Amino acid sequence: MTRTVPGRTDHVVVVGAGLAGLSATLHLLGAGRRVTVVEREPRPGGRAGRRELGGYHLDTGPTVLTMPDLADEAFAAVGERLRDRVDLLPLHPAYRACFADGTALDVHTDAEAMEAEVERFAGAREAAGYRRLRDWLGRLYAVQLRRFIDANFDSPLGLLTPDLARLAALGGFARLEPRIGRFLTDQRLQRVFSFQALYAGVAPARALAAYAVIAYMDTVAGVYFPRGGMHALPRAMADAAVDAGADLRLGREVTRLERSGARVTAVVTGHERIPCDAVVLTPELPVAHRLLGRRPRRPVALRHSPSAVVLHAGTTRTWPHLAHHTLSFGAAWRRTFDELTRTGTLMTDPSLLITRPTAHDHTLAPEGRHLHYVLAPCPNTDIGPGAHAWSDLAPRYRDRLLATLERRGLTGIAASVEAECLVTPADWTAQGHAAGTPFSVAHTFAQTGPFRPRNLVRGTDNAVLAGCGTTPGVGVPTVLLSGKLAAARIAGPRARPAAAGGGHR
Repeated sequence: MTRTVPGRTDHVVVVGAGLAGLSATLHLLGAGRRVTVVEREPRPGGRAGRRELGGYHLDTGPTVLTMPDLADEAFAAVGERLRDRVDLLPLHPAYRACFADGTALDVHTDAEAMEAEVERFAGAREAAGYRRLRDWLGRLYAVQLRRFIDANFDSPLGLLTPDLARLAALGGFARLEPRIGRFLTDQRLQRVFSFQALYAGVAPARALAAYAVIAYMDTVAGVYFPRGGMHALPRAMADAAVDAGADLRLGREVTRLERSGARVTAVVTGHERIPCDAVVLTPELPVAHRLLGRRPRRPVALRHSPSAVVLHAGTTRTWPHLAHHTLSFGAAWRRTFDELTRTGTLMTDPSLLITRPTAHDHTLAPEGRHLHYVLAPCPNTDIGPGAHAWSDLAPRYRDRLLATLERRGLTGIAASVEAECLVTPADWTAQGHAAGTPFSVAHTFAQTGPFRPRNLVRGTDNAVLAGCGTTPGVGVPTVLLSGKLAAARIAGPRARPAAAGGGHR
């Protein structure tokens, strides 16, 4: 039985209306708690925010949605269904992968469609390897989800279950890149199923094979797009929470926490003092630690994931070879990860994620216009250029990105841009993200599972953390789970509801 917050927990204040905070709110409401949500921004969403730019509607955070059943579980906690609140479109293909040799591969989540595509791309032997890989990814996910991902840990001893042996037997503690290589010999295909390690902040050659579970989410479970953009998801969650009785207070920044001994007794903003029985803190770890008045001691400093430069470009045209999500791989691979995680230099031959949300929702741009997001991973400010350096770097790097895209077939892109917004590590730093990265604490072995910053706060009996800096980690599915796990620390674990929407896979 995992630990829960002792004492009275009738009224909970959730600090932050991002995906983690809203997930916690819905699960707490479902458990009969009264919930007040305090958000510094004028709208809900947190990192999954929205910005208006000359008639373009930009998603300021994640652009890839996988595992929508986890969001559905949050809605189900208050008797609702995701599908009643959000028009969710499955993407076919989930991605298009374009390689430096001029070849391209559509990544399908349907097994037969993907097998046929792999055979077309690389032959029957690789297609057979793909089927074995898909089976392995499914078994890996089944072992990990309930015991290692959707789970609160009180100590490393919580790992000692029969599922740990099953994970080891599946090769989960081997290295990711060689493990993928057991199934696929084509290096282009290996990249499609291992680039996701970057989300975890670790190079595929060094990442644990267990992190292939992210590839399962991307390439097997399905990729989705909420009509209206990714911001439609937190907006719908906030609406459902308010309808279920939550008190949502926007534009209110928390300045301090009042305490009595080991308990937080009130959350204070510039506008009011809100008494509470428990608090869920979802800001970045440095902000949460400042509010709590202490940083937990760790024998080794936290290591952070690489950051990213994002170019939001409203354009007068688009390019037919782009899918909704397009992976544009450079020729370099190992060198790219060395640059991002070791030497701290900008990618000399970048691999990029290009997202075109107007492929499925024309209302996100003015009539006849198109919206493209170009995400370029870059070193965080701990090992790469500091936040101050980006004032000079940003315009040059923007031009380099556009020149790279021109060379890779997006002819005329620079001339077609009529509205743009460039986000760099300096901007992430200004938003309070440690090391200038929105991807938070890296998923090294020493920062995963029970070794990751825990959601219970030592020295404060009734404060719980949620978000990507705590358990289980980075990414939309895991952040939704972090809110659920935080709620379980307060209200206790609930029986798992049947997915009200019947699933979306």
